[in-house]
Amino acid sequence: MKQLRQNRIFSFLTILIIYALAIWLGIIIYRMLPYAYWLNLLLADIAATVFVFVFSVLFKNASVYDPYWSVQPIAILVAFALEQKLTPVGIVLLVAVWIWGLRLTANWAYTFYSLEHQDWRYTMLKERTGVWYPVINFVGIHLVPTLIVYACTLPAVEVFVKAAPWRWQCLLFVGLPYAAILLQGTADWQLHIFRNAKREGFIREGLWKHSRHPNYLGEILMWWGVALTSVAALEGSWYLLTGAIANTLLFLFVSVPLADAHQARKPGFEEYKAETHMLWPF
Repeated sequence: MKQLRQNRIFSFLTILIIYALAIWLGIIIYRMLPYAYWLNLLLADIAATVFVFVFSVLFKNASVYDPYWSVQPIAILVAFALEQKLTPVGIVLLVAVWIWGLRLTANWAYTFYSLEHQDWRYTMLKERTGVWYPVINFVGIHLVPTLIVYACTLPAVEVFVKAAPWRWQCLLFVGLPYAAILLQGTADWQLHIFRNAKREGFIREGLWKHSRHPNYLGEILMWWGVALTSVAALEGSWYLLTGAIANTLLFLFVSVPLADAHQARKPGFEEYKAETHMLWPF
């Protein structure tokens, strides 16, 4: 079994089957539930997450969940788009999320070696939390990110369901998701070049010269763009900013500190930290 888990093709096919079944399960549960669309979607999303979590436990690898972050919004928005009459603002948001999700999933696939490979953050959490790791694994690694991305995706769902019209205020924000995609994609590309060159130390070229986490900045701006465009189209539904706020807090207080703590093991980190902005490059 270990040899199969180390096989990249087998690992990809396994992940593909798990996610196909998770999406299928989510659709069935959504259609079975009698509640409002947003609650049906939330419960179906949680059920799909639990399904993926079971396989994370079976394979003893929390990274089985990693693609969920980018696959979940695509699956949700496509499902709603097929049943709703899309307005121009809905189409713009759907295309943005599609580009974002496909690119981020491709980036995951590029760095996914096999089911034997687990993200260093999960391994570190397992070492630090000991007997509490199963709880941390389910709540912290699986459930909380699902809830945050659900909240980030909900504004676009609202635009679909309510057939929100294009308003002039949308022009103020509609370019932000696309700029964020370009920012994040460029940052990931530059990081891959740096790593493939097997260079030591810290990447301090391109976007990384001005920001320690430009890829995280792109992720934050992506969902602010979706949320603000949706609020503009729906005229004042400010609760739709909840997901963007939660996503920002996740990166500021979890992702960035974990990444910096990991980098701090390298000599010269304090100097690098003092000379390079955390997120915003200015």
